[in-house]
Formats: sequence, structure tokens, C-alpha cells
Amino acid sequence: MSHLKMLLTVLVLYLCAVFQCQSEDTELSEDVDFDEYAFADIDPNAAPRRIARQVKTLLTKEIKPHIQELSVQTTIISRYAFTAVSCSMLNRHSAATQGVFQFHIPTAAYISNFTMIVGGRVFPSQVKAKEKKMKKGGGENSGKKNKNTPEQSEGEMEVFRMEVTIPGRNRAVFLLTYEELLQRRLGHYEHVTSVRPMQLVSRLSVGVTVVEHSRITYLEVLPLRNGKTPSSKGNVKADGKAGPPASTVVRQNDTFCKITFTPNIAQQAKIATNGMLGEFVVHYDVERETGTGIGDIQVLDGHFVHYFAPKDLPVVPKNVVFVIDTSASMVGTKIRQTKEALFTIMRELRPNDHFNFVTFSNRIRVWQPGKLVPVTPNNIRDAKKFIYMISPTGGTDINGGIQAGSALLSDYLSSKEESHHNSVSLIIFLTDGRPTVGAVQSPVIIGNTKTAVQEKFCLFTIGMGDDVDYRLLERMSLENCGTMRRIPEDADASVMLKGFYDEIGTPLLSDIRVEYSEDAVEYITQNLFTNYFNGSELIVAGKLTNHSPDSLHVQVTASNSERSIVLEKDVSIHEREQETERRLAEAEVGANVNGYVERLWGYLSVKDGLKGRLRSQMSAEWENYTQHATNLSLTYNFLTPLTQMIVEKPQVLANGSLAQTQKEAEATEAPPPAESSNQLSKDDNSQTPQSLHRNQHPKSISAVSKATSGGSKFTKKPVTLSKTSADGDPHFVVEVPQSKLTVCFNINGEPGHILRLVTDHKHSGVTVNGALIGAPAPAGSHKEQRTYFKTITIVADKPHRSYIEVTPQKVILDDRDRMILPSSSSISIETANLGLVIVANTNLTVTILGTIQFVILFHKYKNPAPYQRDHLGFYIANSKGLSKDTHGLLGQFLYEDIGLTQLPGNFSTAGKNSTQETLGENISLPSCPALKVKDRTVTVIKKSRRIYSGKQTVDCWFARNNAAKLIDGQYSDYVVSHLFDTGDWANGANTH
Repeated sequence: MSHLKMLLTVLVLYLCAVFQCQSEDTELSEDVDFDEYAFADIDPNAAPRRIARQVKTLLTKEIKPHIQELSVQTTIISRYAFTAVSCSMLNRHSAATQGVFQFHIPTAAYISNFTMIVGGRVFPSQVKAKEKKMKKGGGENSGKKNKNTPEQSEGEMEVFRMEVTIPGRNRAVFLLTYEELLQRRLGHYEHVTSVRPMQLVSRLSVGVTVVEHSRITYLEVLPLRNGKTPSSKGNVKADGKAGPPASTVVRQNDTFCKITFTPNIAQQAKIATNGMLGEFVVHYDVERETGTGIGDIQVLDGHFVHYFAPKDLPVVPKNVVFVIDTSASMVGTKIRQTKEALFTIMRELRPNDHFNFVTFSNRIRVWQPGKLVPVTPNNIRDAKKFIYMISPTGGTDINGGIQAGSALLSDYLSSKEESHHNSVSLIIFLTDGRPTVGAVQSPVIIGNTKTAVQEKFCLFTIGMGDDVDYRLLERMSLENCGTMRRIPEDADASVMLKGFYDEIGTPLLSDIRVEYSEDAVEYITQNLFTNYFNGSELIVAGKLTNHSPDSLHVQVTASNSERSIVLEKDVSIHEREQETERRLAEAEVGANVNGYVERLWGYLSVKDGLKGRLRSQMSAEWENYTQHATNLSLTYNFLTPLTQMIVEKPQVLANGSLAQTQKEAEATEAPPPAESSNQLSKDDNSQTPQSLHRNQHPKSISAVSKATSGGSKFTKKPVTLSKTSADGDPHFVVEVPQSKLTVCFNINGEPGHILRLVTDHKHSGVTVNGALIGAPAPAGSHKEQRTYFKTITIVADKPHRSYIEVTPQKVILDDRDRMILPSSSSISIETANLGLVIVANTNLTVTILGTIQFVILFHKYKNPAPYQRDHLGFYIANSKGLSKDTHGLLGQFLYEDIGLTQLPGNFSTAGKNSTQETLGENISLPSCPALKVKDRTVTVIKKSRRIYSGKQTVDCWFARNNAAKLIDGQYSDYVVSHLFDTGDWANGANTH
């Protein structure tokens, strides 16, 4: 009977699910105030927005869209995490209704792309620089208050939210990607995935893949976490220890692990009946060198990253002053939890440490005036008595508390009695409110703090709850070599305070400087660090110069408890790059993360720019940091405090259908139906464009994979492809695998001609055609005009008819559903037999039946010359799956055996095998080289061609006169009637 009740409960919850993809809690970025970051300057009808934590959506009786699938997939490459979220909603009803997608992302992460597919139509996003006038003079808070301020936070997560109208009987797919660099804390890395769909989901999956260079020494999947504290409902193992949530599967070897969490509806209901499952948390760490090691350096694509986290070093004594807010607002839970944390911290102070306490409200109290006391049993006992007797009352004199703590520490360090050269000094400052007593203006407090500290020690600030000026605390810590930490209103403050102290409680090094060969690197991120604490990690990234030597000299200087230390090593750049590439290849992580080192460098550089902007005192300096961080944000398509995201949203007509956008009104003609495609003439292409809206229930997209970042330079690196291609004017390059030769030729076609590039219609069902567009030739050219490919179509007839139509502006996919995808956004879509990956404004990769792969390059001009046209380049990346009967201008050479010979009369014409050479070697040929193709002889000359947008040069044997005698038949045999013509090669023999 109990099982029946559970089944009925699950069924009711499933059918009456709330529509949201995430809960409505949020936290805003710590980098700037709300006025700069709340997307206030974005069209509210078009853009995602941050929402206040206190704002809750009231449930109504109206049935909202149902979440069919929620997938969150993360790939972590050497601490740098790429996360792709896909959420599919279905509106089961005939009337249009509102759907809301919202998802918690880590505060430190940057969104790199957002795309919606509504009713089969794609709505991409675009990241632009904020157009509003920035505040001058260091960007200081003007004092304006907004109830949606950054102070109302939820620790280290914030919410991305998008509302959209979904037409009746239709579906919406939301694709969100973000990136972050995991920070090492307390001896491990932590990756958190929010799983809060607010309803039971039919297909729910979370995946975390970790790929590291060093051996993974520690891996743990925690019980689902609710907020910032461990959940009390986690699974429990037989030994009583909480284990990973049900349905979690872990596969692991030395340097790789794959973790999946796929709870079914019953398992979800056991965790939370409202869909608020919590946070899926993975902890891991890697093997690292002992104290004398230089660290781990990885090189890829002209960039490097250096991870430095030595271990087994002696602990440096510390001098610490705790400055604690005891104003009236701390009464109750806050002061109780603060006391609990301080009692625990007292037990962990080391014998060589010195400490003191300052409390502040509307008056200042110092526990031991004029000194810091050593750690002794009596001093610890007296300190605990002082803590126990603290009683909150009065206002908040932040300036007075900081001044008293700074004076104590400064006087102690300047005292003549003893030397403190080999110790680390810091202030730990805690408050739950804004200044109300004494100096209350932020600029005054910041200036006074900097004057009092005088770079002699570091200031670490902690804010508790919702009524804290976090911007003030962050500037105070940043300008004084410390960090700031937030504690949410409802979090366990004692646990978080103790955790924060543990991070900074064991200093191992101070005054760390990381330097590299001057002529080898440029644009390095922060390389000077005041302290290195046990369990953390220092990370430096940079660009390698064009004239970098093969060896990179690395030097780390620092001080520890006993002496100054110098670590040096020469690192082979080539070997490190080979090792990095080998690890990526072994892990089979795919092209989307191949450029992680450059993305990581961009991420850190933006963070450095925002911190510098926050610290800057002069307007010119502030502007410089702002411009630098903005440019990098745009380069890597990061949504940061300095950029905004514009999203085109669907407009639903009164009849419930989607309104046509202007771009779609200019869409190309629809293809002819499959059954009549071979008989249609050019005139048949003038029929009305096919509408994206269908009355019948649309089929689902089987899988939507990562939508990589729109400005992702990392994917612009040429893939290791075959050279076989048709690009440019158009220039054809053919790599002949049988003969190890590279052959090239030109086709001087007419504008409007459609060329057959590949045809294997009878076997694999694949056909590729390209339509030419004309352009005037440049001045002085021997040609009368140029031609380029303006449209390329790929038809795949098996197992059912599908096609892809590509122009420089858009990609049309018709595989049961019809979608128009802009070439300006990075999108990845996978159907039953087709896979598409668009890298924004760069290329399109098409995979058919998992083996056949083509790459189409987008060539676009910002300011084209008269002879330039936006056009396409076509490359065969993988021909496996195409039959030996494949034909077409390119296809006919895939299995051809071509020999290099010389015309009769020369000394080396005895036979093909004796004269065949491999292109690229130093060969000696007579003046009339020729190619033997079947029974034909073709004279050729040596040429060089640039391919992959000019990024690679190939030497090839060039055949003149439209490839006469090189190709089967004549050029005119490859001109077809329309873009979707799939007719087979008709001529079995050469006519020459």
C-alpha cells in the first residue's frame, strides 16, 4: 500500500509540475554594485536579468510549461570548467503561455553564451559593451540605494533568468554555457552544479568530467547540499558515512574521471517533492611536487598557465588581530555563531602565533591594549572569557574598528624588542552592517584604512547577512592584499567562518614573485602574491611571444619561516605543449575545450582588470582598467559587469503562432520535396519559403550539446583536417591518400552555376552542392571576374531525408524539424543522424551518421573591397563512410591512385612506381612533370596554396584549364540544375 501511495504522489507531482527550471534565489556579482551589473540598461523585454533573492513567484492554478529534459554537463580541463546547460520545456496546451528558465551559476563564473530555440526557431544572444556612462573617479558608489542590491546575496551562487512566450503545442529549448576557474581551498577543488528544476523532470542528468595532467589523488562526490550547508537528507552508506546521491556513477583512472547523476522521477521525489534537489558537489585534488618543485606548467596555442602549490613546507608564524562587529544588529544567531567559530579558532592557533581582539559598535574595545599576546594556555583561556562576555549593543563604527586593529598590529610590528621578518601579519574583520557611527562615507573609510595599513599587513573582510556594504568590504580587502568573503543570512556562519579561517590560518610563504624569461612571455596575469596559504594554489597565465625560445626560464622567489628561497627551472615549451595535447587527445574531450589555456588566460585577465578597476584611485587609471577588461570580455564573449547580453525574443501573434522576424523574411528559398527533387528545374526554386511554424506537434531534438561561447577563439584553431577542399575563387585542393600527393586546380565557373562537389547518393546517401556568386576582378587581374561559393547544401537521404543549407549568414537545418541557425552564434545540435557545431562567424562542422565529417568556413568582410564577397569554403574532414563509388569534383579523388611522372622522352619514364614521389621531399624533376590519372596524362606545375583562411600553406601539383583531363569528363558535367539535385555521376568514361 505504501508503494502505491508513493507512485500516486509521484504521478500527481509529475503532472502538476511547476514550470520553472530553477529556483528564484540569487546573488549579484561582487565585482560591482547593482547599478552597474543588474542589466538595468538592457531592454527588459529582451534580455536576461538578475532577480532579488527575496522576490518569490506565487504559484497560480494556471498550468505552466512542463520541463521534459534538464541536462547540465561540465568538462573540467586542468581546473578550468566549461559547463553547458540544456533545458527543454513543452507547452502541452493549445494557447501560448509564459515559460521561465532560470539557473543558479557560481558567482565567479562568466556566462559565455545563451541561445533559445522556440517553436523550432533559434533566438541567439549577443554580448556587447555596456553603453551607459560609467562612473568616474574609481567607480565609487554614489550612495544611491536599490532594494535589489548586491548585499542581498546567497553566498557564491547567482541566478540567470529568462522569460519567454511559448506558442501552444510547442517546445522551447534553452542553452546556457558558462566558464570558471576552480580555486583550490583547504586542499581540494570544489565544483558545484545547481540542481533545482522546481519540478520533477522526466530526463534529468548531471555530468562532470575531470581531465588533469597530474594524477588525481582525491575524489569525492558529496551528498546533495542545500544552500551552503550539508544536507541532512544525504544518502548514508553502511558505515554510517554520508555518500553520493542515488543514481551517481563514477568512472575513474589516474588522470581522468567521469561522474554522472541521473535520478529518475521516483529518486527525485525521495530527495525533494518540489524539485529543489540542491547542489551536486564534487571535490578532487591532484598530486603535486614537494616544497622545492616549480609547479605545473601547461602550454597550448601560444599561451601558458602555471599552477604553483608547493607542499611540505614549514608553517610561517602569524600575527593576527580579530576585529569583530558587536553592534545591536549582531544580537541573536549572528553573535552566537560568531562566538562558536572564534572558540574553535582559538584551539587552532599555533604556539608561535600572536593575536588580539578588537570589538566595535558605537565604542571600541581592545582585549589586550597596546600589544599582541603569544599563544599560551592562560592567554587562550582569557581570550575565551572575553569572547563569551561579548554583548551586542549600539551602532556600527567600521572606521574606528579598523583604525584600532591597524594601530595594534602596526605598533607590534615596529616594536624594537623582537624581529618579525619571518612572520605573516593580518587582520580578520567581520561585520553584518553598514557604517552608522564615526566616518560613514566609503571613500573616507577606504582612504583611512589604506593609510593605517601602509602595506605592512593584509586585511581580510567578512560580511554577514543582507545589510552589508559588500562593495566597501571588497575594496578594503583588495587594496590591502586580502580577500572578502560573504556569509548568507540563513547560512551556518560558524561553519563558514571556521572554513574561511582554515584557508588563511596556515601561511607557508610570503612575498612570492613568479617571473619568466622576459623575451618569451607577455601579458602575464598577476604574478606578485603577498602570501601563499596551505591548501590553496597560485595561478599565473600569459601569452608566449612569437619569438619565444624553446626553453622557458621560470623563477619563483619567496620567504618562508626560516629564510628567503629561490626556485628556478628551465622548461621546454615544445615538450610541455606536446604533453598538454597528448592528455587532451587521450581524454577525448572534443574540440570545444581544446583552447582552454587561452580561455583561462582571458578569464584571469578579466578578473585582474576588474580588481584593478576597483582599486584604482585615479580616473585615467580606472578608465584604462575598464577598457582593458571590456575588450577582453568581448573577445571571449564573457558576460561580465562591463558587458550586457542582448537576446532577441519571439513574438507570438494573436492566433498563437510565432511572428516572422525580418531576418527570416529574407530566408532563402525552400528545397523541393524529396520525391521530385531530380526533376525540378531552376524555376521550381521560386516557391514560397517554408514556414518555421508547424501546426502539428513538433518532434523533439534528440540531444542538444554544448553551445560554446560566441567569441570563443579557442575553437578557431584549424582542426587537423584533410587538405581536400574547395575555397576562395574557388581554388580546389585534393590530397590523394593512395599516392601521398597533393593536387590543385581552379574552376572558373559562371555566377549562378551550381557545382557538384561530392555525390554518394546510392550508398551513404550524401550529396554536396555549391552555388557560385560573381564579383568583379581586382584591378590588373588577368581574370574578368571572380566567383565564390555563396551557398552550400548537404543532403543526407539515409536513414531519412535531411538537408543542411549554408550561407555566410545562416545555417538551415531540416531534419524532421526545420531550424534557422545564425552563423554569428555558437550553437551545437545533435539529431538522430546529423550533428552540427557552429563556431560563431568562423566555421560549421557537419557530422553525418557519426563518421562522415565536413567543415564549412565562413568568410566575412567588415569593409569588403569591390572584388570581395562574403563566401564559404568547403573541407572534407573525414571521408570514412563515403563509398568507393563517391564522385563529384572533390569526391572522385578520395579513393583515386594518382602517380607523378614525366612526359615521354625523359630518362625516368620507365614506370609509374619508379618515378612516384612524396610531395614535400627534396626531389629532382625535369621541366615537364605530369600526373597519371587512370589512362590520362596531365601536365602540371608546382604551386603553393593557402588554406584554412590563410593559416596553412600547402605545396601542390597544379593542373590548368579547369582541371581538363584531371577530372572525369568536363567541367560542365559537374554543373547541376539546383542546390538539392542528388543525381548520380552519369559519365562512366572520360571524353577526352
